[in-house]
Amino acid sequence: MEFPSTDAIRAELQREQYKNKYGRVLRSTVFSLLVVAAAAALIAVLLLPVLQITGTSMSSTLEDGDVVVALSGAKYQTGDVVAFYYNNNILIKRVIATAGDWVDIDEEGNVYVNGEVLEEPYLSEKAFGDCNIVLPYQVPDGRNFVMGDHRATSIDSRNTAVGCVSDDLILGKIFIRVWPLSELKWIK
Repeated sequence: MEFPSTDAIRAELQREQYKNKYGRVLRSTVFSLLVVAAAAALIAVLLLPVLQITGTSMSSTLEDGDVVVALSGAKYQTGDVVAFYYNNNILIKRVIATAGDWVDIDEEGNVYVNGEVLEEPYLSEKAFGDCNIVLPYQVPDGRNFVMGDHRATSIDSRNTAVGCVSDDLILGKIFIRVWPLSELKWIK
């Protein structure tokens, strides 16, 4: 029986060490990628939901097919665009008034909150829209009066089908449009 030479043993040892090192690096890389993917998924679902706009109720601020990012748990105020749950869907509208405020809308589509006309530079045209509530209307406690920016087509708090949105149904404040890239901008 012949024993392998020292060079052959050394070569075999190096090959085994390389194989073990390669396996450790591969396992470490796969584990790191899984952790990063899981963290990204959690952030996207819990903190920064990414949403795609469908429909025209927010034109010209947001168009059909735009992709936006919301900030969950963010403080929002009158004039902010928010995402909220409605009948297993997510709708996106603008906060017009909050709890206790009085809302009135005239035939030309001018919106009054607590008797003062609301300045709305984000609108391309005003419209009375689909309204079946009795005006003036007081926003109930814990609720928000929301409207789409394309008032002629938007179904929103002016209609009892949607009504005022409860604070706990608001997913978050829309703060940036990320797609299409040519339209990347902060949402105001």
